[in-house]
Amino acid sequence: MRDTQCCEINSEIFWVIFRAYSRANLPADAVRAFGKMVDFGIEPSMDDLDKLLYILCKRKHVSHAQQLFDKLKHEFTPTAKTYSILMRGWGIIGEAGEAHKLFEEMLERGCLADMPAYNSVLESLCKGGNIEEASNLFRKTRSNGLEPDAFTYSIFIHAACEANDIHSTFRVLDRMRRYNLVPNVFTYNCIIKTLCKNDKVEETYQLLDEMIERGARPDVWSYNAILAYHCDHCEVTKALRLISRINMDSCQPDRHTYNKVLKMLIRLGRFDRVTKVWESMEETGFYPSASTYAVMGHGFCKKKGKLEEASKYFDMMIDDGIPPYSSTCELLKNRLIGLGFSDQTQILADKMERSTSCAIQELANIMRGSNKSLAQD
Repeated sequence: MRDTQCCEINSEIFWVIFRAYSRANLPADAVRAFGKMVDFGIEPSMDDLDKLLYILCKRKHVSHAQQLFDKLKHEFTPTAKTYSILMRGWGIIGEAGEAHKLFEEMLERGCLADMPAYNSVLESLCKGGNIEEASNLFRKTRSNGLEPDAFTYSIFIHAACEANDIHSTFRVLDRMRRYNLVPNVFTYNCIIKTLCKNDKVEETYQLLDEMIERGARPDVWSYNAILAYHCDHCEVTKALRLISRINMDSCQPDRHTYNKVLKMLIRLGRFDRVTKVWESMEETGFYPSASTYAVMGHGFCKKKGKLEEASKYFDMMIDDGIPPYSSTCELLKNRLIGLGFSDQTQILADKMERSTSCAIQELANIMRGSNKSLAQD
């Protein structure tokens, strides 16, 4: 490329090279590429170094990033951003002590710590279980003229949820409300999961209302966490009511939503409800995949007198051109043969072989397999 001069070589090209080496778990080569920039007439800047450190830390090559930083920190002028990248990197791999050492070094070198830098070390400390140390450091932010943001408080919410400490979770959330700070959906979902874990599902609905009011619109994971609780506790009415709310709140249910509900309804023998939920899926723009068909097939196969239903949904799956799981084929085949309907497996196998899907055609061998072995016996 350098010899042919077919294109201009710039820093962005080297960033791609850094990323490629890092993804290939070759951090030393990524560092070596950084050193080769001068050979191509590019003087590495602080931005280039930050980019390489970020790429290395993102792939958990933190020790290589730290070694490079220690080697070059006197040739470049590190900023709070540089230190933040490294501190978050150490936090990701659970080395809170290394992150705190970097924070102290940053202050000693006279580098002005901004709120993202504080957030990086606070997150590292909390992930490492050093909550008290993080709390003490948090108290210094305002005295240093900094204003904690939503992410700052969310760090402590996640730590409290991890410790299953609901009281601390809501104490921090109340403080955010006082300062008119809104957690993101990911943080709200973390609280919802913790409440469900502690059988406080009614409070999750209050959080859903709060999210909508404050502009952090719930996503499907918000609803699915609550739905999982209702399904695990066989609360049919509440589960179905929640699915209706998902649609009313302009949120799109996903396969986890429907799979969980259908599995519960089949397990409880509420077959009338199963049909209604299945028919409502298309109305909401959801089209079942192999996993949802598997829920139906496996569920009905295990229910006395429902083998015909299992075959019906398997038939629909083939008509829709969706390759079934091999386990679904095996289960249905074994149930049909076990109940004396071996001819039905032949009919299904023939239909599978006529499919335009190569994957379905190959799976026909599973459906035929037992018939062949029986004939040989």
